[in-house]
Amino acid sequence: RNIKLTRSGKIFVEESLAAIESLNRAIERAKKSENNKEVIKISMLRSISSHWLPATIRKFLDDIPEEKQPSFEFESGIGFSHSILDELREEKIDVAFCSKIDNLDDVDYFPVYEQKLKFITPLDHPLANKNKINLKDTLDFKYITYSSNTGLRAETEQLFSICGGTPDSVFEVDEDETVAGMVAANFGVGIVPEMPILRTLDVKQIPIEFPKWHRFIYMATLKRHYQSPAALDFINFIKQNSDAGK
Repeated sequence: RNIKLTRSGKIFVEESLAAIESLNRAIERAKKSENNKEVIKISMLRSISSHWLPATIRKFLDDIPEEKQPSFEFESGIGFSHSILDELREEKIDVAFCSKIDNLDDVDYFPVYEQKLKFITPLDHPLANKNKINLKDTLDFKYITYSSNTGLRAETEQLFSICGGTPDSVFEVDEDETVAGMVAANFGVGIVPEMPILRTLDVKQIPIEFPKWHRFIYMATLKRHYQSPAALDFINFIKQNSDAGK
């Protein structure tokens, strides 16, 4: 009960745990090889999980004989870019699809999908009659904004900075869908990625005329992470078939 580790003991424990983790990864790779079925572990933003990513995986698999097709394992995390990249850096996944977070020197990013941002209002809002919007004209209205652990928080703050102001935020939420739902319930206005659910809600989607903005979803991989042949094939397929940023 009163035993304490010395500094040397702590270093030994830390290095031992790292060695065990490395061994576990080697065993996992060996098991995949024995089963002759590669598994590609993926985590992604929810905004691309119902259309772009499934369609892309389908195209990838269509070019491979069924008996050689890898399995895909999707991590069912909370789906924020920061948490997705944490999973990647902890080597719980092989490939991530998320926003780009700067200052992560161990992560490679490749743009794969350009996502349009839309300004949304309730149907009876004073701005709902607009066919396009300058965000400068929206700063006096109450906003539903993103919490600080989301990739879109930094992007929307940059948009507001370009416009020279910051709107009042009545709620900070985590999910794109929650922003849209709160707007539909007449709590305020918001900025969200273009997504299928918007067509089912009582919101007006308005293209943003100013500031001009390009939002990209990136494929993120860890620089020193072992990638199976199947994962490398998938990564190369994504790079060869992406038009984002071109």
